[in-house]
Amino acid sequence: MTSMAPARTQTDLSFLLDHTGHVLRGRMTAALAEIGLTPRMHCVLVHALEEERTQIQLAELGDMDKTTMVVTVDALEKAGLAERRPSSRDRRARIVAVTEEGARVAARSQQIVDGVHEAALGSLPADQREALVRALDALATGHLATSPEAPRPARRARERQK
Repeated sequence: MTSMAPARTQTDLSFLLDHTGHVLRGRMTAALAEIGLTPRMHCVLVHALEEERTQIQLAELGDMDKTTMVVTVDALEKAGLAERRPSSRDRRARIVAVTEEGARVAARSQQIVDGVHEAALGSLPADQREALVRALDALATGHLATSPEAPRPARRARERQK
């Protein structure tokens, strides 16, 4: 019996990016869990330390919806790592301010994130590392910088519950 499947003419780039992204996210999640953070919590802390930002601005930077952002900031507040306060630039706006303890945790979490990235890239020969990063950056800032308008947005892979 012959296969009816069409012949592939290109490498399955979607699979390669999805699979490696999924595994990298899993490693990042496990590594940050050791200090009680999630990747989203890390993202919010680091971006909130860069400059005064509202929850909406932080959600955009972290590619989070409003509900996820609220839950994330609630968790950071509960842990004593951040707090919501009025903006110093706009009295109507509220910002996410990182506490001193939050800044210490963010410094540690950045070391962890850098280590996870270093381990992944370090598994490749130096010339391949540099080429991969340049190529992914070119795609992320060029051809694949924005999603096209679609009748139904593409869903992200669902994380398996344990």
